[in-house]
Amino acid sequence: MNIKLIAKNPIAKHNYNIIDTIEAGIELTGTEIKSIRSGKVNLKDSYANIHNGEAFIYSMHISPYDHGNIYNKDPLRTRKLLLHKNEINKLIGQVKQKGYALIPISLYFRGSLVKLELGIGKGKKLYDKREEMAKKDANLYIQRQLRGKI
Repeated sequence: MNIKLIAKNPIAKHNYNIIDTIEAGIELTGTEIKSIRSGKVNLKDSYANIHNGEAFIYSMHISPYDHGNIYNKDPLRTRKLLLHKNEINKLIGQVKQKGYALIPISLYFRGSLVKLELGIGKGKKLYDKREEMAKKDANLYIQRQLRGKI
């Protein structure tokens, strides 16, 4: 299938160790789809949660469609995630553990459908983030040195 990336959550992998990922559909309106097609979506502060056996995504900002008029919805409204019951039960079991959360990682088109990649992650401590940044800097330094000598 044809996959086209729409948006990524830039801080998801920085703040969380992603243990597992799952693909979910999203319940959207027509003007929201048109706005997503033009790339006006932001996942930065969004998060997902399970309430009454249904999964929802909160604070995902989809800008109002320019020509939507009265059909535009609230940009930050809560949107239902489309998952099977057994997938939701699996997520409930994993999220109930201490320190785990549902984090939206990316939003993309799979064919003509909008899909959301959800990650089950455990929050990183400050020293983990510093260690990761030090490793990145060291690898970058090594790559620069290799390029200069070859």
